[in-house]
Amino acid sequence: MNSAPVRPPPLRPPVPVVDIDLARPGEFRTPGDRGPVRPQGRARALVRLHGCPLGMVSAADTSGPDGLWQALAGTARAELAGPLARHRAVDRGGPSQGGTDEWPCRGVRRSALHPAPVVSVVVATRDRPEKLGHCLRSLLRSEYPEFEILVIDNAPADGRTEALVRGEFAGRVRYVHESVAGLAHAHNVGLARARGSIVAFTDDDTLVDPGWLPALAGTFAHDTRIGCVTGLIVPAELETGAQSALERQGGFAKGYVPRSWSLFDPPADPLFPFTAGRFGSGANMAFRTEVLRALGGFDTATGAGTPGLGGDDLLAFFEILTAGHTLAYQPRAIVWHCHRRTWDAVSAQAFGYGAGLGAYLTGALLRDPRRLPALLRRLPRGIRYAVTRSRDRGADPEAGWSRRLALLEVRGMVYGPCGYLRGRLGGAGR
Repeated sequence: MNSAPVRPPPLRPPVPVVDIDLARPGEFRTPGDRGPVRPQGRARALVRLHGCPLGMVSAADTSGPDGLWQALAGTARAELAGPLARHRAVDRGGPSQGGTDEWPCRGVRRSALHPAPVVSVVVATRDRPEKLGHCLRSLLRSEYPEFEILVIDNAPADGRTEALVRGEFAGRVRYVHESVAGLAHAHNVGLARARGSIVAFTDDDTLVDPGWLPALAGTFAHDTRIGCVTGLIVPAELETGAQSALERQGGFAKGYVPRSWSLFDPPADPLFPFTAGRFGSGANMAFRTEVLRALGGFDTATGAGTPGLGGDDLLAFFEILTAGHTLAYQPRAIVWHCHRRTWDAVSAQAFGYGAGLGAYLTGALLRDPRRLPALLRRLPRGIRYAVTRSRDRGADPEAGWSRRLALLEVRGMVYGPCGYLRGRLGGAGR
């Protein structure tokens, strides 16, 4: 029986997204550092101090850009007082002395990058040359000295992407045509072609921060046990009601404090390590190339473009941990993501996330059925969390829409095993 239709939340005006640093008064930067901007009226800002991301805040001021900057800075000092205090304590030589579980600005040191390892950046794409162009331009603004970019053109309908890469980006970006559809398959093609000791992945609808690659490489340099690093994902735009609503419900962000996970030092979370979605997202992830290759790359029965719809990143995170490696989250490795712009697209995305989770769990069990007892002990609690997480929204006008998205995710989880098996039977999977 279908649930009653739920109206989208009330429309809200577009909100410019900007990047500010409290150490650089009056200066606004665009997402991905495409240049300065002078917003007026209202804005949502990623707030940094000396380059270190502390959080996002919103503010309004009608007196002009300078007044808006002061309003954002004042809001940041009030709402982000704790992060600011921790950052200043580290700058004064406080408690952190290195490692991935410290405050971000002390967590990445350029001295750790000599000599800098080569990083291969893989961008899989399909028929979105305009978005891809923005992504590649942001990658080429990277502050990192040694990297290559591979574009995997996945089952394209036409030659626009090839023309873009071989034209504007000739000599700076490697183009690879791959006729077999599926994000995991495209990523495996990139993994096979990668020349770097680190392979990083992002999507074609992102803008990467100039410090993204230094942050990833610097985190790997801290500890040879780290097999995977994920990073912070923040919105590149909030121009539609669907984008704003998705961001108010949490978006893709995993927080602003570095963390690491390992089976040898497990967290208190009773669902660990099956809660792979808490470790990061596929739009911002990097691996030691030899480690990912040893694990067989990504499971091609998962991911966008397959019946499984997703889960390729989650399964890779899970396999990294169960193979005995450490997975680290570094918020200074920033990617700006262009959220889906329509309500229908966000709803489809919610179903796809659930399906990806179901597909990932199915793939994990098929690879090693001995994992089943541990999963069964944890699964009911995970499903209860997915169903009930929006119940505390009270009188929030978006509560109905949030519950609908949660229900779509649960439906996707139910479909996920079927989608994974369809992918395997259709010739995918490893």
